[in-house]
Amino acid sequence: MKYIKGGVCASKGFSSSGVHCGIRKNKDKNDLSLIYSSVECTAACVYTTNLVKGAPLLVTKEHIKDGKAQAIICNSGNANTCNADGAEVAKEMSELCAEALNIKTDDVVVASTGVIGQPLDIEPIKNGLPDLIEQLDDNDCTQAALGIMTTDTVLKEAAVEFEIEGVTCHLGGIAKGSGMIHPNMATMLVFITTDVAISSEMLQFALSSDIKNSFNMVSIDGDTSTNDMVCVLANAEAGNKVINNNGEAFKAFMKALNSVTVALCKKIAADGEGATKLIECYTYGAETEMTAKTVAKSVICSNLLKAAMFGADANWGRVLCAIGYSKAEVDVTKIDVSFKSRNGEILVCKDGSGVDFSEEKAKEILLEDEIDILVNLNSGSESAWAWGCDLTYDYVKINGDYRT
Repeated sequence: MKYIKGGVCASKGFSSSGVHCGIRKNKDKNDLSLIYSSVECTAACVYTTNLVKGAPLLVTKEHIKDGKAQAIICNSGNANTCNADGAEVAKEMSELCAEALNIKTDDVVVASTGVIGQPLDIEPIKNGLPDLIEQLDDNDCTQAALGIMTTDTVLKEAAVEFEIEGVTCHLGGIAKGSGMIHPNMATMLVFITTDVAISSEMLQFALSSDIKNSFNMVSIDGDTSTNDMVCVLANAEAGNKVINNNGEAFKAFMKALNSVTVALCKKIAADGEGATKLIECYTYGAETEMTAKTVAKSVICSNLLKAAMFGADANWGRVLCAIGYSKAEVDVTKIDVSFKSRNGEILVCKDGSGVDFSEEKAKEILLEDEIDILVNLNSGSESAWAWGCDLTYDYVKINGDYRT
């Protein structure tokens, strides 16, 4: 398996586009994106756990009941959430898209992201569709990736090439996510395509299993959004034998899927609103996988720890504190903690107590833009990763006037 370029266009038979249609005031920013397969696909989605759900999610859920889809249309700048006519607008978005592409309305996944509680005008979307379809590109997904961004500062895409039973296959994705991100699915908008032949049942099983170790392990600010969704389309263009059971072919597919989702997780965490550093917590030596996950998530969710990382302050007590209130069953007298980056690694806590270490060396390590927090529970063989970012002054600035 190798990482390649192309994002959602890396897989055979997929094209994408993005345009500015007028939803957002800034004409230099795309606000409407399309991902299209030349043939009908098997489809799978996972959705936010927030009780308040955007109308597009409800429409999409209805559309993919049969496990099929062929296109994804997404706007940014307006979440189409908590609107009296939200479902009507989301349905019209999918109807207009289906008509323009000459496909079934039920084969359209619809998504929106942006401000909550403001009516979404369908006219800009209707007017932007001709350009959106005319600009479909099967080599570059940059414009589509730009079109789903809100407070994101960088493009988020990843793709891999791999083999299933000797057949070359591809899988790639694009994502948006910078704020309002917290564990337990979903955590952002992510669109993934693959040319693998796989049944809709196994595709849903794959996605639902993968998010437990990828998107559910990311946190930026403790807020779970109303419009979060991860969607995967598989169009079978690679020509492999259809995956319909949990065998070796499925395992190869899962490895490729996880490679892309984890890559996107890291990009999302690193681009947290106002963030200057990617924080990765690796918890190992745990008695159970659940314990490892609970500890890792608690550490990267700690605002005190995030603030310390911003200041390059080796305040390891905040790591122990976060573990202590995580409700994980751990022996605190066995915990070791180290900080690691390109500038080296330093042990700051042994058996639950502080050790002598160089503050100067620790600061040098923590000044890097990617920080690993290594937590050894010394109680078993299970492990887990979680991803987050530092907490900076700019986070408050961004969210203080997000709507106005």
